[in-house]
Amino acid sequence: MIVTVTPNPSLDRTYEVPSLDRGEVVRATGERVDPGGKGVNVSRAVAAAGRRTVAVLPLGGAPGALVADLLHAQGIQVAAVPVTGATRSNIALAEADGVLTKINAPGPELTPAEQELLLDTVRRHAPGADWIVCSGSLPRGLTPSWYAELVARVHAAGLRIALDTSGPALLTALREHPDLVKPNAEELAEAAGRPLATVGDALKAAEDLRETGARTVLASLGADGQLLVDDDGAWYGTAPVDAVRSNVGAGDSSLAGFLVAGGRGPTALASAVAHGAAAVRLPGSVMPSPADLDPAAVTVTADVPVDRPLTGAAAS
Repeated sequence: MIVTVTPNPSLDRTYEVPSLDRGEVVRATGERVDPGGKGVNVSRAVAAAGRRTVAVLPLGGAPGALVADLLHAQGIQVAAVPVTGATRSNIALAEADGVLTKINAPGPELTPAEQELLLDTVRRHAPGADWIVCSGSLPRGLTPSWYAELVARVHAAGLRIALDTSGPALLTALREHPDLVKPNAEELAEAAGRPLATVGDALKAAEDLRETGARTVLASLGADGQLLVDDDGAWYGTAPVDAVRSNVGAGDSSLAGFLVAGGRGPTALASAVAHGAAAVRLPGSVMPSPADLDPAAVTVTADVPVDRPLTGAAAS
């Protein structure tokens, strides 16, 4: 069972458009409304894989109520923390060539009482969990040290925690030694404080994160594959993707795939790559089911191609 924590969830509207022309009327060819937020997406991917998950998240207003309804419809147990402010609504514009434009609202500001209730709700649902997954940006009112405190509390309960965030929140949390961190290429470069031109650069940045405090690093490099670095070594995984429909939630799907496959080693990396590759072929933030996966197309090797240039981030 996997418990996810999403401090700043959203209601996501995705419109598929032929192209995006500023100042013009753009007619959508498709539309989706999904519950959003990185932790929410992980729960959706875990549920799509047929595994039990509990989504802990602050919800407020009509958008929050709709998020809860959409999650319940997908068979996800919702542990809602009532908040005064309304849950944010985000918009994504997916062009036919795979380019995605996102407009993310800031979300409500959580009061000190709401912040403590969020932590307490995680504590109440944590017993029996295989993993606690904390993902996404922090809402207004929470300081960068909030994730560090959550990591410390989860470890005090004897549980494992995976963290997918960036910037000061990630760097602060590293001092509490999260069991797994999952940066994408941009977040990895930001944490390293330098640009990453090759897979070898990404490997070195992942090793630096481990030296700083992360026990395992799962780095999604978009179209350039994924890296796994832990105590046992480093592995590199790739899968071909002919056409990208939407990369919303692809990294979250990868993290879910890694965890449901055991959360360790090359077999779990192969599952992460298969889930990420499947997710980018689907519209909006649809999470892949087992029928969408193509594990035979995945290649995982311990011979990391350190000289391979990083070309983009289609599935980060």
